[in-house]
Amino acid sequence: MSHTPHELAEEFPDKIDLMSRLKREDAHFARLADEYHEINRTVHRAETNVEPIEDLAEVELRKKRALLKDQIWTMLSDG
Repeated sequence: MSHTPHELAEEFPDKIDLMSRLKREDAHFARLADEYHEINRTVHRAETNVEPIEDLAEVELRKKRALLKDQIWTMLSDG
């Protein structure tokens, strides 16, 4: 399997320890991180034509991924 870009550890390399702690201790953060991971994988599979989807659906998933990333960043900045 190829490298999946935009993984949270890649996006926030200086926050890896904090993300691990929050995943264990904060159910809301864990849910956001899991949802981000799932959407990110879906976008990657669409981009690489492993599981193509309609362009509009891909755009909507990218928007949702960006929103989740913003929410995660807010929590990491406060943590």
